[in-house]
Amino acid sequence: MIRVGIVGGAGYTAGELIRLLLHHPEAEIAFVHSTSNAKNLLTDVHEGLFGEIDMKFTSRLSLKSIDMLFLCMGHGKSAEFLAEHPVPQNVRIIDLAQDFRVVDKLTSKQVNKLEQQEQKAVNLSTNNLSTKFVYGLPELNREDIKAAHYVANPGCFATAIQLGLLPLAANWLLHEDISVNAITGSTGAGVKPAATTHFSWRMGNMSIYKPFQHQHVPEIRQSLAQLQPGFEASIDFIPYRGDFARGIFCTEVVRVDPSLSEADFVKLYKQFYESAAFTHYIDCDLDLKQVVNTNKCLVHVQKHQDKLLITSIIDNLLKGASGQAVQNMNLMFGINEHAGLDLKPSAF
Repeated sequence: MIRVGIVGGAGYTAGELIRLLLHHPEAEIAFVHSTSNAKNLLTDVHEGLFGEIDMKFTSRLSLKSIDMLFLCMGHGKSAEFLAEHPVPQNVRIIDLAQDFRVVDKLTSKQVNKLEQQEQKAVNLSTNNLSTKFVYGLPELNREDIKAAHYVANPGCFATAIQLGLLPLAANWLLHEDISVNAITGSTGAGVKPAATTHFSWRMGNMSIYKPFQHQHVPEIRQSLAQLQPGFEASIDFIPYRGDFARGIFCTEVVRVDPSLSEADFVKLYKQFYESAAFTHYIDCDLDLKQVVNTNKCLVHVQKHQDKLLITSIIDNLLKGASGQAVQNMNLMFGINEHAGLDLKPSAF
């Protein structure tokens, strides 16, 4: 069995991770760390787990007792945690924050802290710290993830958008500016209440935020350039807040060669994802309920003259976070990629 530790155990992603691991045939939870909830039952925070687990949160870190460590803290906290807590070298790490997704994005303060770690700790003492982490998008880096010791789990928007664009990048078809619109559920904002997450504000409402400057754009650009070196097109991304709890519905518009038919693009997408465990091209129109509560991404394309419309959908907490993290763990330990992830969509 894979013994798992979770740090940052009180948030939405940790709650989903616990739910998945409780039903994983080859994993067991050794501890769930939360300083603010220490000695409280997990069910005091994650009420959906009543009747399934009687474990308590802990403020102690039993890092020598685990094989796998999930970091579920806020952005910027993972690098600080690793600097302050030496992790045994045999322990594999998956970070669900954005700290290690993009190369060369750590601050000098974070690097200096990490350089002070003992040799018995995880060896991340380098100015290129994020290069120690493999970017954990299986549809892009499956073989690298299998060999990885440290994985940076992709962002939720980044996952949905990339899975809509990767087949085009792989065929060197991204040359013009890309227009992206994507709407996410309120859980994408995290568990901490904010003015834009109150039910009375969110219900029956819609708004944009961080237009053209969302923090997931750099990791999207990095992945597209991995498949299409020299990629320089603009990604004009407008994120929307939706009045639902979970899911991401994404549309991308790309200008393409008008001589290529819609059937050509359908074939291209089906070939690219034919061996993917959870990403599927489907021929019908998409709606969120096809993927909510699953680790799936569904993709569909339509061609209109010289424009290609790509639609991609995911559950932001599963394929966009905790489900993809478990998928990455499965790959890292060489077990069935579907283990713990055969989930039923909430169709109605």
